[in-house]
Amino acid sequence: MPNGFLPLSRQELTEQGITQPDFVYVSGDAYVDHSSFGTAIICRLLQSRGYSVALICQPDWRDPQSVQEYGEPRLGFLVSSGNMDSMVNHYTVAKKRRHQDAYSPGGVIGKRPDYAVIVYCNLIRQTYKHTPIIIGGIEASLRRHSHYDYWSDRVRRSILLDSGADLISYGMGEHSIPEIADALASGIGIRDITYIDGTVYKTRDEESIYDAIRLPDFEQVRSDKRQYAYSFAIQHGNTDPFQAKRLYEAYDGKLFVVQNPPAKPLTTQEMDDVYALPFMRAYHPSYEKDGGIPALSEIKFSLTSNRGCFGDCNFCALTFHEGRIVQARSHASILAEAKTCLRDPDFKGYIHDVGGPTAEFRRPACDKQLTKGACKHRRCLYPKPCPNLKVDHSDYLSLLRKLRALPGVKKVFVRSGFRFDYLLADKDRTFLRELCEYHVSGQLRVAPEHISDNVLSRMGKPDVGTYNAFCREFEKMNEKLHKNQYIVPYLMSSHPGSTMKDAIALAEYIRDLGYMPEQVQDFYPTPGTISTCMYYTGLDPTTLKNDDPATMQKVYVARDPHEKAMQRALIQYRDPANYALVKEALLREGRADLIGFGDKFLIPPRAPRAGAGVPSGNRGGAGPSKGKADAAGRKAGSAYGKSGSGGKSVKSPGNKERSRHSASSHGGIDSRRRSRKK
Repeated sequence: MPNGFLPLSRQELTEQGITQPDFVYVSGDAYVDHSSFGTAIICRLLQSRGYSVALICQPDWRDPQSVQEYGEPRLGFLVSSGNMDSMVNHYTVAKKRRHQDAYSPGGVIGKRPDYAVIVYCNLIRQTYKHTPIIIGGIEASLRRHSHYDYWSDRVRRSILLDSGADLISYGMGEHSIPEIADALASGIGIRDITYIDGTVYKTRDEESIYDAIRLPDFEQVRSDKRQYAYSFAIQHGNTDPFQAKRLYEAYDGKLFVVQNPPAKPLTTQEMDDVYALPFMRAYHPSYEKDGGIPALSEIKFSLTSNRGCFGDCNFCALTFHEGRIVQARSHASILAEAKTCLRDPDFKGYIHDVGGPTAEFRRPACDKQLTKGACKHRRCLYPKPCPNLKVDHSDYLSLLRKLRALPGVKKVFVRSGFRFDYLLADKDRTFLRELCEYHVSGQLRVAPEHISDNVLSRMGKPDVGTYNAFCREFEKMNEKLHKNQYIVPYLMSSHPGSTMKDAIALAEYIRDLGYMPEQVQDFYPTPGTISTCMYYTGLDPTTLKNDDPATMQKVYVARDPHEKAMQRALIQYRDPANYALVKEALLREGRADLIGFGDKFLIPPRAPRAGAGVPSGNRGGAGPSKGKADAAGRKAGSAYGKSGSGGKSVKSPGNKERSRHSASSHGGIDSRRRSRKK
């Protein structure tokens, strides 16, 4: 296999002795040749199978010649928006334009178009009318059927139709992409490749679709929200590679979009083989003059341990993309990559992360999943851990110990999400002890998301009692270790089910913790999640019974931007800039009892002076309790008043909006992105 970077220009292609590449890969991201980027994984995998691949990264979508760099590829085009959905990449949840793109040279925004997959494919089709186009990545994978589009506030068709592509490779793609390549290389026409798991195709011949479930037609889901939720429930129930049926959706009764069952999970050996491919572990040298690619610095010295997640949170797209069955690399594979890090001149002794969607998941949830898949109507952790769940941190613990023992490694951090409910289900506290002793540096970020059980039930998250119990265990362990470490909770506002009453309850909880959240996520409705379905329809698809759409429960949804702003402001009620919104929310809900001076109040009767700032006693880290403090945190001082119990100010690391939509996935033709704490 050739060494060096994959060709990024006609000159580099010629220097590698290639006249016509087998595939041209068009991506919305800059080229980073690292195993945490799906562009690199898919291209290197094809290269290992004997195929040549040339890259066109961030082409000028206004110029058709920008996709003609290499002429027509021998087998086809592969197209992806990049590491993130292009709309999430461009816009905040408030639909305001972002100012930075971590996957572009120098972090410059605007290097890719909105709806990048559609735009790139249409650009290719202007010149190459009949050349096969296969799309993948998070943007294509989660739009494989009709879907609600938050940015245009309407239901859109399958991206397969709007893009004019021939196939979608959905999911992670290491199985489906080589199979597609082999089929094309053997002379099979693109329209005849209808049999590969993990793909979506289109046909006008309904009779050719076998062993399949017909979803409600596009015209139905576009006009009837209950039919939309019903269709989504069917799709969610067919995401398991061992049990899923073929699904198809009709358009005008004449055109059918057909989804084959998901590809089977990778074995440990297959994962090891993928991560042993000859990645350069760097961005292409042509980007150096522009300041490099910021995203690489976040993951360069992080180690991917696993993929898939049986946590199955409702706001997370992982079930639709990676699936619920956990796949893991061997210790030998991970240690080999760690030793590669050690040889890097930029390595300072710190491994930034070891994990994936959920750090400590190193095997499927139970033995049944290995042969029969994940349960269709039961979850592994919600509302309580399943009796069949195999709770065991020993393998992950052993891996961390081996990494810590490597000469030259000063510290190994755990920054991927871990499930505190799974940790509590383990009666052996060895993992918690070593996590606190070796893998946390002052702050542990976890994601309870909310404290109202009404909201948590719609999120598919454990009840607040579970989170409080974890906080007590964390406090006890740190006291035992004589460490002063804090929990930094991630919180979400305006999730479906969250009323103003729930938002106020969360503010009161924060008051009792003495914690000033500096990073808050307003719920972002992105394709492929149960929560987005709730947001659009006002119905909970997980409550479907007896295949009857009428049984789905109604859900309260805060859609009004002003109400969403009030819910968010309540989480950061100590910020003087939020005073008017917080006061309006309290008066609207008849909670004037929370306006006044003293420990029990949220805000004073009068707004603070402009520029007065937040008194130090009204900020604090959620951590070990002191004196009268709640066991889960630290008491606040009075509302904009006297100092409290001396809480430490904590700034949540990072300033980027959090999105499960782009979490930990490369979707066949895209990169994996590490999700934050669950």
